[in-house]
This record gives sequence, structure tokens and C-alpha cells, in this order.
Amino acid sequence: MTEPLVRIEGVSKSFGTFQAVKNVSLEVAKGEIFSLLGGSGCGKTTLLRMLAGFEAPTAGKIFIDGVDMGAVPPWERPVHMMFQSYALFPHMSVEKNVGYGLKHEKMSASERQDRVRQMLDLVQLTQFATRKPHQISGGQRQRVALARALARQPKLLLLDEPLAALDKKLREHTQFELMSIQERTGVTFIVVTHDQEEAMTLSDRIAVMDQGVVKQVGKPGSVYEFPNSRFVANFLGSINAWEAKVVSIGEVITVDVPALGQQVQARFIEGLAVGQTVTLALRPEKITIHRAPVEGANVIAGEVKDLAYFGKDSLYRIALPSGQLVSVHAVNANRGAEKDRLADWYDKVWLTFAPASAILLTE
Repeated sequence: MTEPLVRIEGVSKSFGTFQAVKNVSLEVAKGEIFSLLGGSGCGKTTLLRMLAGFEAPTAGKIFIDGVDMGAVPPWERPVHMMFQSYALFPHMSVEKNVGYGLKHEKMSASERQDRVRQMLDLVQLTQFATRKPHQISGGQRQRVALARALARQPKLLLLDEPLAALDKKLREHTQFELMSIQERTGVTFIVVTHDQEEAMTLSDRIAVMDQGVVKQVGKPGSVYEFPNSRFVANFLGSINAWEAKVVSIGEVITVDVPALGQQVQARFIEGLAVGQTVTLALRPEKITIHRAPVEGANVIAGEVKDLAYFGKDSLYRIALPSGQLVSVHAVNANRGAEKDRLADWYDKVWLTFAPASAILLTE
């Protein structure tokens, strides 16, 4: 990491007896898109509001560009916050909304007009400059709010659920627009979201939060493939998880899984001991379905209990003799895949997975 733009040191926030944020320490690099990901009430928005200066930490310190923000009021911080509702003025045109925050900047009227024009060009809304917010689409209103936030050229832009009001297709399209705009401006983004796919798509790094605590920080692929706890594995994507006991340790680790009725092999990790209880976690897309028996390690026999067709992929739920259900995702690579399924209801099938795909968790 380069010299961090944001440094959060042991920050906590309490509301009466309720502790919303608990001893959080984070660093965010200049020019990074950093996401705070978690469910409702996990403390992510409270942390964002403390960065903006709308809430004061109960304990700990926040530094932005090396300056302690403890005594700096919101309007003097090099920060702008883009709210989930966008908070546009309905009686103002698009260009007046974008230029509103520039009123108190030390710049001439022509400089202010040039800045507004630059921002409208940046978000591709120049042709809508004279329209009111109700005369443009939800995605366009989102871009107006973004242009207004960037107009003051903040060092840090805070985005609270910025895409929550958009439909799925528009949200996916806007994610890439946000990434493109951030790359062109170089402004550091901190995004609060509960949407795992949104965080994975947008972010250089993710912090997963739960009950005021940061559970794991890392690049999206790293957090998804190598979760450090059952909570993170469950929250980020779909997962199969079972209790297991370590049987032997070598190049791979063999664990006994009562729910599967057998032993399986998993990738070697440091720090485990024979006899230790762990959680075996397995992503549904890492499992392969076979219609005939196969040889080798990590072969599990079962029967198709449920089947759901989603277009691009299908979800199979496989019932094991123990009564446990294993979820399996299969990509529908061929047209007509609905009739050319890997298996059908009540088919006998065999599941396989590579030891490297099996995740062993101790928390």
C-alpha cells in the first residue's frame, strides 16, 4: 500500500449502552475504491458518518491525509458524502444542483461554470443540464449526485449505498461507470454496501463487518476464496458448511465429516492438529456433478432433491444418505441447457471436488 489517505486507529462509537463500532483500525490508500460490506446494523454507516464528521468517535482517532480529524468540523474536511437518497434539490436544474456546493468556494463565476461543465461532461449529462431531477431517470439522478459530490474536488468521497435505488440491470451498468469515473478523477472512494456482488465488482479491497467489528479485510478474490471465518464465508456468496474433525495432516489434510458420512481431503493450512474440530466449507460452484460413479478422493454419492433454473446457471440440491443437502451451481454453457441438464429430479448422482477447493475454518 502507498501512503494511506485514510487511517482509522482503534475507533469505537457508542450510543448509550449500545456499541455500534468496536475498536476498528483500517487504512485506505490514495486512489483506492474501498468497500465497507455488511448487513443492516453492522456499523458500516456509523463508521462512514464518523469519517464525514457527522458523528464523533467515542474512542480512537481518524486521520485523513495525515491530519487528525478530531477537531475538524464536517465542512472543513476534504471529504464529500453522497447519500443513498441522492438529496437533490427538486426545484433546481441539473447544472444548478451540480454547482450548488461551489457557491462558497473561492472561484469566479466563469471558473464555477467551467467546473460544472467539466463535471457534467464527466458523467455524460451535459445534454440534460437544464432539466429538473424529476425529468431524468434514476440512473441519471445518481450521476447528478456524483457530479455534485466531485465538483468540490474532495480528496475522499464517501458513498452510502449509492446504487441501492437502481434496478438490477442499471445497477450493474452503473457499477462500471463509477469505476471509470473514479479512475479518471483519482479520488479515493469509500463505499458502504450490503450487496456482496456490488462490493466484489467495485472494490480494490473489502472490509467485511459484523456487529461493529471488522471481520476480514482484503481484495475481493482473496476474501471470497480464503475467508477467515464461517461468518465471512457465509456472508460473501453461497457456501456449504459442515463440522469436521482432523484425521491426518500431510500434503493435504484429511478430515472426517459426519454429515457426509465419510472422510474428505482439503488443502493444507498451517496451525491445525490431529483431532481438532474445524468447519469444512465448500462453494457450490466448486463441485462437479457426475451421472456415473467416479473414482478418487472426495467423491460423494447422493440424489437430486431440488433443481432451479436461473438462465445462466442452475442450482442443484443434492440429498445425501444422512439427510444433509449439498448445494451445487452449474453453468449453463450450452443453449437449451434447461433440457440438457447435468441431472434431473431424483437422479442418482456423484459429486466431486478438488482438495484445493475445500476450505477449513477454525472460527
